[in-house]
Amino acid sequence: MTSGHEQHPFKWTPGAEKRHATLAENRDHGTEVETLCGTTIVVDRGELAWFWFTCEPCNVAAHEIAGVPMPGDRPVTVEGETVGAR
Repeated sequence: MTSGHEQHPFKWTPGAEKRHATLAENRDHGTEVETLCGTTIVVDRGELAWFWFTCEPCNVAAHEIAGVPMPGDRPVTVEGETVGAR
């Protein structure tokens, strides 16, 4: 059974005290992986790792790969009025 949405090639992976995105297949704790921002991190599956901030360059790259605009990148309609993007 499928979930109804397409999977993206990247996966969110904690390491270097941020949540990064990577194309690496093996994301086991302690594994060294290259991230979408170009940083090499050691995967950290510690208890608090998922509470870290998201790496902004990885987030931008992940949105580009997914074909989804970053929040605020397109005009939206609020109460019948169009307000601009940032």
